[in-house]
Amino acid sequence: MDQFWAYRLFNNTVKDWTIAIGIIVVSMLVLRLLRTLITKKLSSLTAKTKTTIDDFIISIVQSCIMPILYIVAVYMGLQYLEFPEKVRKIERAVLMVVSTYFVLRIITRFMGYFVKEVILKKEENSLREKQSKSILIIVQIVVWIAGIIFLMDNMGYDITALVAGLGIGGIAIALAAQTILGDLFSYVVIFFDKPFEIGDFVILDDKLGSIESIGIKTTRIRTLSGEQLVISNTDLTNSRVHNYKRMQHRRIVFAFNVFYNTPVAKLRQIPDMIKETINALEGTRFDRAHFQSFGDAGYRFEIVYHVLSPDYNIYMDKQQHINFAICEILESTQVEFAFTTQRITRPSENPYSVETSSN
Repeated sequence: MDQFWAYRLFNNTVKDWTIAIGIIVVSMLVLRLLRTLITKKLSSLTAKTKTTIDDFIISIVQSCIMPILYIVAVYMGLQYLEFPEKVRKIERAVLMVVSTYFVLRIITRFMGYFVKEVILKKEENSLREKQSKSILIIVQIVVWIAGIIFLMDNMGYDITALVAGLGIGGIAIALAAQTILGDLFSYVVIFFDKPFEIGDFVILDDKLGSIESIGIKTTRIRTLSGEQLVISNTDLTNSRVHNYKRMQHRRIVFAFNVFYNTPVAKLRQIPDMIKETINALEGTRFDRAHFQSFGDAGYRFEIVYHVLSPDYNIYMDKQQHINFAICEILESTQVEFAFTTQRITRPSENPYSVETSSN
């Protein structure tokens, strides 16, 4: 019997193999028992809660953490045996690869849970859901790339030399990636900061239009003249954007002039009559009407009011109504709008003047 236990197989005795296998089997059984007990206990507790985080943690334990512990149990059992250094390196490499894989899975699943339960639960928007999934995929790719680089570095590969070996091609790729990553980062900023959304009417420099789509690299704006303006997300976030969709009401300021020969008694009537007109108009709020100054053409009146809607067409309807009302007011009081008069005199024996008028 002693001869059997002393028999060597792959440089280890049968006894050593038995002990190693026993360690692995016992560890597996203990882990499986713990998994069953913990899962059963936690499941009974999570059934009493309304949150989903505890259910998510249980799924992480079952699908990611337990496999890591199983691999560690196998690795610890194999440490009892004697193997060549090459085999040990393979063991460590396998352990590192498997552990890195499951750790990255845990990270990406937590990110997915955060997006689904924290970000998307606050707003029921299919477009935002689509955008968040795009960002999640990109971030997960970045995480996996970072994990692979970390793994290669820990396995002894010289990452710096690998990058340097790309030479001019690597520099070109890096420069191209810089622009792409800049637009990608700007896309993430737009997603979380939400300066505008699909359908918002914006003014960008001298361009006016509605946001048509927000992509990973570019945003498309349908201008008032009909063409589609395509602008990179980096340029967009670096520009001053006026978002009229966020406007709750419009403050309108306008003025007009009346002739200087208008009697003072009639001048005093004009602000009150305009005030009555605006107050009677639904969807507006009167602010003020004043005899502002003595202008070049005549007495200058300034009117300020608010349109209680961000819609531009509604604003124009209200302004048109007020303009007609002012015309009727001045006509009823026999007051005329003033216009600018210019006199041009030319030196000659018989000077003459030419009068031109403009509103």
